[in-house]
Amino acid sequence: MLTALETGLKGGQWFSLIDKVYAPANLRQAWTKVRDNAGAAGVDQQTIALFEQNLEANLANLSAGLRTGSYRPAAIRREWIPKLGSQELRPLGIPTVRDRIVQTALRHVLEPIFERTFAAQSYGVRPQRGAKDALRRVDELLKAGQVWVVDADLKSYFDTIPHAQLRARVAEQISDGRVLELLEAFLAQDVLGELERQNEAEPFAGTPQGAVISPLLANIYLNPLDHLLAARGSRDGALRR
Repeated sequence: MLTALETGLKGGQWFSLIDKVYAPANLRQAWTKVRDNAGAAGVDQQTIALFEQNLEANLANLSAGLRTGSYRPAAIRREWIPKLGSQELRPLGIPTVRDRIVQTALRHVLEPIFERTFAAQSYGVRPQRGAKDALRRVDELLKAGQVWVVDADLKSYFDTIPHAQLRARVAEQISDGRVLELLEAFLAQDVLGELERQNEAEPFAGTPQGAVISPLLANIYLNPLDHLLAARGSRDGALRR
């Protein structure tokens, strides 16, 4: 993907990306991942099986909508699920199948760009990385004589990421206005659900857990903190997972 994108790189800024998002080959690969991940239907009640019944036309419509700018994401279906080890409920956002495909295609384009900037000690939801890699690194540090491990958690992190600052982080490298508008449309999606806690809703913050693009956006926003910790002498920075 980086090879395909290189012609759109000027002065550290990436241009001409939207055509890579709506490319039929990219959307088809995105569909394959969404199909393999299974998952429930969104607010439109369209299941993966129903989408697949008219697959070619559905993918062509998505490509045309992204190309012409007429594509608009649907609302997100909100479910509240038990939080492990707690009496609290964790919010889960379920986009429609078509929106999951577009988010996956968008992630295919953005992820290789931002992966080059992510801190080495960041392991969470990244290609070829995971919690076991972080644990192996912790084990290496302990065997090397390090004796302190600090475990910290950001409360409701996904739901509190400020949109303005997140957009600014993305715009540091992405200059394709169509891609930025598409990302903005996903951040502005309505959330529907019987258990939606309207008094806790924050229209200018949050990217839903359960959305395909959310883990990448979460890493983009937190990346400066990872580098700051490393620059200030924290051993291996923050081993984030």
